[in-house]
Amino acid sequence: MEAALARAALALLIAYLLGALSGSLLLGRWRGIDIRREGSGNAGGTNAFRTRGWRFALPVALFDVGKGLLAAALGVWLYDPALPVAAAALGFAATLAAAVGHCWPVWFGFRGGKGVATLLGGLLWLWPLAVPALLAVWLLVLGTTGYVGLASLLATASLLPLAWWTGGPAAPGFALAAFALVLFTHRSNIIRLANGSEHRFERARLIRHWLQQ
Repeated sequence: MEAALARAALALLIAYLLGALSGSLLLGRWRGIDIRREGSGNAGGTNAFRTRGWRFALPVALFDVGKGLLAAALGVWLYDPALPVAAAALGFAATLAAAVGHCWPVWFGFRGGKGVATLLGGLLWLWPLAVPALLAVWLLVLGTTGYVGLASLLATASLLPLAWWTGGPAAPGFALAAFALVLFTHRSNIIRLANGSEHRFERARLIRHWLQQ
C-alpha cells in the first residue's frame, strides 16, 4: 500500500508541475511579453485572444488542453491496483492537480489562468461523453450573452448532473471539485457580472444576433 500511495503522490506532483507550465506565459516569454500585464491580467486563452489575437491564443489553448489530457493519462498510467480507488479516480485527481498548477503555477510566481482548458483536456481522456454537452452549454451561453466567464461557469456546472447519467463512480466527485475550482477562479467575474461591469465579447453573441434578424 505504501508503494501504491507513493506512486499516486508522484502522479499528482508531476501533474501539478505539468499544469504549472502555462502556454500563454511560455509563448509570451519566447516573444518577450508577459500577458499578465495586458488586458484582464489573466494568463489564459481568453485574455490571450483578446490581447494578442487567435494566432497567439490557438497554440495557448491547445497547450493548456493538452497538458490536462497528459496529466489524466499519467494518473491512469501510474495507478497501482493496491489503491482503494479506481484508476479513473487517480486520473481525475491528476487532472485537478494539473488545473491547480495552471491556476497557481510554481514556475511563474503562482499567477496563472483559470483552469477551464486544462480540465477539458482531462475530460477528453477520462470522460469524453461529457465533452459535447460541456461545449454545447459553453457555446450556447457565450453565443447568447457574450460573457466568457459565465459560459465557463455554467458549462462546468453542467458536469454535476451529467456525472450521474454518463460518468463512472469517480465522476461526481470530480464534477463537484472542478466546479468549486472554476467558481473560485471566476469569483472576480461573478462580482463584475453582479455590478454590470463584466467585459462582454460582443462578436461572440452570434445566437442573439441571429434571433434578432
